Amino acid sequence: MEHVTEGSWESLPVSLHPRVLGALRELGFPYMTPVQSATIPLFMRNKDVAAEAVTGSGKTLAFVIPILEILLRREEKLKKSQVGAIIITPTRELAIQIDEVLSHFTKHFPQFSQILWIGGRNPGEDVERFKQQGGNIIVATPGRLEDMFRRKAEGLDLAGCVRSLDVLVLDEADRLLDMGFEASINTILEFLPKQRRTGLFSATQTQEVENLVRAGLRNPVRVSVKEKGVAASSIQKTPSRLENYYMVCKADEKFNQLVHFLRNHKQEKHLVFFSTCACVEYYGKALEALVKGVEIMCIHGKMKYKRNKIFMEFRKLQSGILVCTDVMARGIDIPEVNWVLQYDPPSNASAFVHRCGRTARIGHGGSALVFLLPMEESYINFLAINQKCPLQEMKLQRNTADLLPKLKSMALADRAVFEKGMKAFVSYVQAYAKHECNLIFRLKDLDFASLAQGFALLRMPKMPELRGKQFPDFVPVDVNTDTIPFKDKIREKQRQKLLEQQRREKTENEGRRKFIQNKPWSKQKAKKEKKKKMNEKRKREEGSDIEDEDMEELLNDTRLLKKLKKGKITEEEFEKGLLTTGKRTIKTVDLGISDLEDDC
Repeated sequence: MEHVTEGSWESLPVSLHPRVLGALRELGFPYMTPVQSATIPLFMRNKDVAAEAVTGSGKTLAFVIPILEILLRREEKLKKSQVGAIIITPTRELAIQIDEVLSHFTKHFPQFSQILWIGGRNPGEDVERFKQQGGNIIVATPGRLEDMFRRKAEGLDLAGCVRSLDVLVLDEADRLLDMGFEASINTILEFLPKQRRTGLFSATQTQEVENLVRAGLRNPVRVSVKEKGVAASSIQKTPSRLENYYMVCKADEKFNQLVHFLRNHKQEKHLVFFSTCACVEYYGKALEALVKGVEIMCIHGKMKYKRNKIFMEFRKLQSGILVCTDVMARGIDIPEVNWVLQYDPPSNASAFVHRCGRTARIGHGGSALVFLLPMEESYINFLAINQKCPLQEMKLQRNTADLLPKLKSMALADRAVFEKGMKAFVSYVQAYAKHECNLIFRLKDLDFASLAQGFALLRMPKMPELRGKQFPDFVPVDVNTDTIPFKDKIREKQRQKLLEQQRREKTENEGRRKFIQNKPWSKQKAKKEKKKKMNEKRKREEGSDIEDEDMEELLNDTRLLKKLKKGKITEEEFEKGLLTTGKRTIKTVDLGISDLEDDC
């Protein structure tokens, strides 16, 4: 490992507690990184800090150590229920990671209790844990922390507990705002005391972060740590030990290239990024079947309870593949990741840098590869200019096996695979249409036929983006997809039961008047009632001068019209019958035959 250092911890202008130094030696960090040497003294001298540093530069210790030192220097010791520091982070994986790092230090300081509040856990249990054990240092995601402030009825007066707060840290501050947590952050800030130390840490500074600095920090000191040498002059946002590659291949070749690459690097640790949760589900299952002898795990934002367990298990692996979305792109420190593979480019350029930063961390080397379609090649120049992130080309791998027929066979054998493929294709197209860099990633230029082949689809899905388009280059599989069964017998039994119910309902409804589709039943009923009232009103207005006996005669005329239609009387007899109504002949003529037909 190449050390990127700024001297030993003892060389800091402010001395650290001996037990903090002991914990650092246990963790194997004898030297500081630039962001740590720049930030820690400022924080400990009671300055607000807005720190920007490349991903993997050691930002976690840059705020964990000052938090402990500030709490140790308090005049009044914290009680069990008093909160001295809060660390807010955008994802539960990052929160778990920070909590783990913090625990290495707090085990040397039993007077401090720490607590982790994240989604995917029972909030009631979190409340009870805090009431029993306390939480001098809280590590939390914004949503769960905001929720805890509202649980006063359960005996948790968190607003009262945070009056003793000394330090607030917002980690990955730009991501907190990108993910729509701004409202939650503002709500939380209202509960916190104004006299506090605040730190904002991020790999990229955005306008939203700048606004937060102005609103939430008092006389902030800005710390911006860049790479040395050439990297510093170009303001490169990725570590200098990271080798960045790109590969240009057609949509129907991309999956074969990915599998070939993974088969040739089985002993290494990989993160494979996809654009959507549905793509992770589909391709994760495909890779499990086609890349043997390797531990393959999937993780995405829609997983509720399994995410924490999967994340912790993958961190412990020596080699393996984690198929994931951008939920794993920010701040996550997974040991010894060799390759970051971006099957789909991210929706924004800054996410590209964060994805790559999951490797080549804290002085280690690492590599990243992004797969691009021929129409997307100009993205390389864009990244070099916009993100100061140069990439070198990796040529197409030779002698790759065509695995798409196998993927189609999997879909034909199991409806779960077929449905996952269709959902993945739809979600990919929808995500592509929303790409931030839409001058390069243009939906209208996408080769849908080649893309569908790359997804190994049996047929094209029905979706608005494909409406009215023809795909002569795509040949659907000659099979009725409704007959494809689930491999899971329970799911297939449920499906057959549902199909039988639908067939029965269809048989029962034959001959009945159908409701208008795509409108709720309640609206259809309301429309019919309104139409009925309008007809009644119109009839009342038209026949308001007709007496009751006249109405009886009008009904008689209606009966005559029905007889005429059935051929029971001639037209002459019909007209003669009308004229025999005596005093209301004029009114009958005014109504006319067409009106009588409406009444029928």
